[in-house]
Amino acid sequence: MGDRIEVGSADDPRLADYRDLRDVQLRKHLEATHGLFVAEGEKVVRRAAEAGFTARSFLMSPRWLEGLSDVLAASSAPCYVVSEELAEEVTGFHVHRGALASLERQALPTVSSVLGGARSVLVLEDIVDHTNVGAIFRSGAALGFDAVLLSPRCADPLYRRSIKVGMGAVFTMPWTRLDDWYDAMPMLSTAGFTTVALTLSEDSTPIDEAVAGLDKVALVLGSEGHGLSSRWEQATDRRAIIAMSAGIDSLNVAAATAVACYVTARR
Repeated sequence: MGDRIEVGSADDPRLADYRDLRDVQLRKHLEATHGLFVAEGEKVVRRAAEAGFTARSFLMSPRWLEGLSDVLAASSAPCYVVSEELAEEVTGFHVHRGALASLERQALPTVSSVLGGARSVLVLEDIVDHTNVGAIFRSGAALGFDAVLLSPRCADPLYRRSIKVGMGAVFTMPWTRLDDWYDAMPMLSTAGFTTVALTLSEDSTPIDEAVAGLDKVALVLGSEGHGLSSRWEQATDRRAIIAMSAGIDSLNVAAATAVACYVTARR
């Protein structure tokens, strides 16, 4: 069990991992440089620990110590105990769930290892909103998908906000970034997957028809603004839509993923 250390100053250098958590650009630099990420909330911190991530430290107010006592006891990392007011001063927001952990990132697995044994995967191209990425991981995990592949420009699934929205699904869902974005669709076809793009192209068919009877399926989703690139859209085996009432042509990408995952899981 690591030491429990009461800290009374926001300037304490030991709290550096938790400073300015709402500054996305600063966090990208700090977390990449030091190979860390931050988990927020009792359930998420617990799930990260249960998934085998090594803690660098914990930061929490006194009332959360008992609820996470077993996690703290199993780790040699220090726990910095602060008032809720001090936690807000350090992080830049009200930590209403009271508990944070700084954890070490793990090396990303290879694409082939992530796809091994998978039958249903999600493939994300340039989805840059952390909330959307987290929600997509959560829907995929909840609806029985086996893995997620991300293009190089997708938002970081281990960013605090993404983890929180996804309720820690990123800790148990196998995922990695694509080695070769350009030829990702042919690679998936070679691996035995039928690639199905969610897109408003003229030859799109309803999602239930597009996935019916398929064994291995890769659902392909594009960015929040322009959707899929023309290369990925044209390279997929099939293109699909979610049927909607007149006047609405699309859903938020996270909502669309949930619907598509539900249909695909019941193919």
